[in-house]
Amino acid sequence: MITLTLGELMVRTEAVLIDSGAAPAVAHTVARALVTAEADGHDGHGLVRLSSYAAQLRTGKIDGRAEPELYVVRPGTCRIDGRNGFAYPALDVAVEWLLAVAPVQGVAAAGVFHSGHCGAMGLIVERLARAGMVGLMVANTPAAMAPWGARRALYGTNPIACALPFNPDPVVIDLSLSKVARGQVLAAQRRETSIPVGWALDFDGKPTTDPTVALAGTMVPLGDAKGAALALMVEAMAAGLTGAQYSAQASSFIDANGDPPATGQMLIAIPPTACGGSADHLASLFDEVAQSPGARLPGIGRFARRRQAEIDGLQIDPRWFNKGA
Repeated sequence: MITLTLGELMVRTEAVLIDSGAAPAVAHTVARALVTAEADGHDGHGLVRLSSYAAQLRTGKIDGRAEPELYVVRPGTCRIDGRNGFAYPALDVAVEWLLAVAPVQGVAAAGVFHSGHCGAMGLIVERLARAGMVGLMVANTPAAMAPWGARRALYGTNPIACALPFNPDPVVIDLSLSKVARGQVLAAQRRETSIPVGWALDFDGKPTTDPTVALAGTMVPLGDAKGAALALMVEAMAAGLTGAQYSAQASSFIDANGDPPATGQMLIAIPPTACGGSADHLASLFDEVAQSPGARLPGIGRFARRRQAEIDGLQIDPRWFNKGA
């Protein structure tokens, strides 16, 4: 293990991506997402993804030079074609459009299709909240979770993220609808460690602690039947309403095999005043939570870890930068 500053991590990550076929501007956007997720402690969406990203660039599963296309559908809605590139440049376009339109329209929504792995979604909605908006995002991912009572995976882990303005940092809620994000299983596989019982099932629907078996099986939904129902909701919003491929049609985010996954995301931005409320009214709720003994607002941990990483850097396996190997 070596210790690198976040700036050094950016440089090395960009170099791997460019060497694998990404345009420099795309490499910068992707590296920012991976390095920040790593700094925040979300290692399942951090540099552990670099090897698969690099491999997918080399095979053409991800078009590292794709430029997203924006189509305005209604005054308050748009759709963005990710053109089978990385999700991050398309999401940059979505955030910029939402920040321009939501204050005028009162609410704005952006659907992204022909997209892919969007990493730690809290980073995306955080940008909306720091600009004073309430940000909500859903995404579908390759099939990894079965409808409740079934064995065949039809839903992804289908994460939900929401960020709300607060001072000094926004409140950020970011969770997958499986008991843990699938990236945590991938991280355990890379570390060659087992996973806890209750995270995943094998191909026969039995609990497993082997991350490789888990990745070939299904994830356990958060809240059992309730989590599976929410995953269906996200599937409908992120793919059904955007025209993206459903989870069961999408190829893996992890390997370089097959066609682009072409999954989707839906982002919604709402000013705090849009329905009669205010930022101050929101803040009164968050203040009450923060002052409750033992309570912690969602997002506090990630920002503390990020600030510490900005000072101390991060310990990283240098092999990750050997073309992502």
